[in-house]
Amino acid sequence: MLNGPRTPPKIFSTASTTRWCSATTSALPVIGARRGMLGSFLGWTNLLQSRPTGDYTMPKALDGIRVLDLTQYEAGPSCTQMLAWLGADVIKVEPPAGEPGRTALSDKRGEDAWFFLLLNSNKKGVTLNLKSARGRAIFEDLVKTADVVVENMGPGAMERLGFGYESLKTLNPRIIAASVKGFGSTGPYADYKSFEWIAQAMAGAMSMTGSPDGPPTKAIGGLADTGAGLHTAIGILAAIVQRQTTGVGQQVEVAQQEAVVNLLRIHLRESYVTGKPAPRQGNRSAAAAPSNIYRCRPGGSNDYVFVHCATAEMWKSLVTICGRPELAGDPRYADRRDRVQFIDEIDAMIEAWTEKHTKHEALEILAGAGIPCGAVLDSNEVLADPHMKARGMITELEHPRRGKYPMPANPVRLSASPTEVARAPLLGEHNAEIYGRLLGYGDTELEQLRKDGVI
Repeated sequence: MLNGPRTPPKIFSTASTTRWCSATTSALPVIGARRGMLGSFLGWTNLLQSRPTGDYTMPKALDGIRVLDLTQYEAGPSCTQMLAWLGADVIKVEPPAGEPGRTALSDKRGEDAWFFLLLNSNKKGVTLNLKSARGRAIFEDLVKTADVVVENMGPGAMERLGFGYESLKTLNPRIIAASVKGFGSTGPYADYKSFEWIAQAMAGAMSMTGSPDGPPTKAIGGLADTGAGLHTAIGILAAIVQRQTTGVGQQVEVAQQEAVVNLLRIHLRESYVTGKPAPRQGNRSAAAAPSNIYRCRPGGSNDYVFVHCATAEMWKSLVTICGRPELAGDPRYADRRDRVQFIDEIDAMIEAWTEKHTKHEALEILAGAGIPCGAVLDSNEVLADPHMKARGMITELEHPRRGKYPMPANPVRLSASPTEVARAPLLGEHNAEIYGRLLGYGDTELEQLRKDGVI
């Protein structure tokens, strides 16, 4: 009987429980739409590696924590992906047609989007129609087995589905219900929908980005979406720790606007000092010189190196490399703040040197002399960067349909809980495993649920 009783397992799963899952809902407003082995490096040997789904042998920091992932696009999935990397059993719950981040953003019709693959590694995937009564009943059973529910739907969507926090904690008093919202659930903007660029605008980021004589400019995507997602993950981890004392869960909420404000808080100091809004500065710094990007050979669109010179020792090394050692003793250039008034002259001197070198040559020479600098890498160069590969930050995964591809790994390194990166799940890939293992459904019942459009 499809409607037969289900006896949920204990709240905490065993350490052998598989650790990838994720969940989303269909066509509802959302917040945040938009093999290798680790080489030996500073003792971090073999901490990151790509393994097939299910081949997890070493205990992880979040072993035994089950997360129901009702997220879509970026803001929510970036949170649950971090939890999955740390070892949580994350179950991604998608509508039967798939979440929009998987489908609508694909470069090839019928193929999982790279957008989705980059944000949903290490999860297991099931399908479930939360707009159907049977689907909601199944989700209720899943909640009774879980530790955390994460969502980034639009304002009021969870409540309309019957899964607001009060309802969830009635089903499971230990549940931690985490929400990523554009502006939070209270305040004048609570009902406003938000995406990455909206939050950037409303948090002041756009007003501070761009050229001084140009319009407000959006920063690259992720500041609001992944920024809010990672803040949410931090909140969930704190709630898990507090539950060890209280025995009960709680609600975790992060607003994109507030997450961005937190990330750029130091740029608000201009309002304290002068009473005026923080200005747009472009690539230059108003407080130090040199601090800018400089063109390099052969002059392509990304052939630049960024140089920031903060101390007298750095300045001496820089001017010596540029063939102007006499400037090291010139009192006019003694302090980084004093040098700002000579910024045009200084930038011209540095660029006269950098234009004779590639950005990688400039990086090696300047960094070797103790001068903070960075080659401006394009996305292809990032994926091929030898340093990132040596540390295992860029690993290789294989997808059944997309083939092999480079995948950014977990930047958080835990010596006793290494991250093995696994590909994102196919649509409904783990239906039989999850619904069978957790809720006891057999093949006949699952087939009927598929025919009925429930999964």
